[in-house]
Amino acid sequence: MEPFVTLTGIAAPLLRANIDTDLIIPKQFLKTLVRSGLGRNLFQEVRYDGEGRELPDFVLNQPRYRAASILLAGPNFGCGSSREHAPWALKDFGIRAILAPSFADIFFTNCFANGLLPVALPMEAIESLAGVEGPITVDLPAQQVRGGGLAFSFTIEPARKTVLLEGLDEIKRTEANLADIAAYEVRRRVEAPWLEIRTLP
Repeated sequence: MEPFVTLTGIAAPLLRANIDTDLIIPKQFLKTLVRSGLGRNLFQEVRYDGEGRELPDFVLNQPRYRAASILLAGPNFGCGSSREHAPWALKDFGIRAILAPSFADIFFTNCFANGLLPVALPMEAIESLAGVEGPITVDLPAQQVRGGGLAFSFTIEPARKTVLLEGLDEIKRTEANLADIAAYEVRRRVEAPWLEIRTLP
């Protein structure tokens, strides 16, 4: 997984409340287990018309925001069903950080597992950042968002911060504890030998 340290980019404002995972990536695109290619269907139902043509009023179709790497959103972002395809689609489009007043719990967790940084900031801060003309910076080591002369601090659990800074997916996190796992297995064989699986002769 690609580490997340400091990101400077354009922030696209989509300041609606309760954007759910079905709006982020509709159910008909959940058949794939491949993480690439979902970006073109991100926000499908509000990004395109019934013929597949781009809707010019949608924020990500506007020239200024086509290359956005930061999404500014309203409260309760990522609510609804617990589909991991939602962060997959956001990341495939190019979004690496989402700034919102609050997030649905499962979506929030899925972001860290996929290299996205969800940042909780007050709505007033989000609205202020939406008015910034140029790029903004999301600085994970400093836990700060800066842009247009503004600066906002955010909190993050230390373990989740480490996961992003070091680019650790679930496998790498497990591999980091292989020595402890091996020691446990040795100890368990001594303390509870009846748990060992034995094949019959």
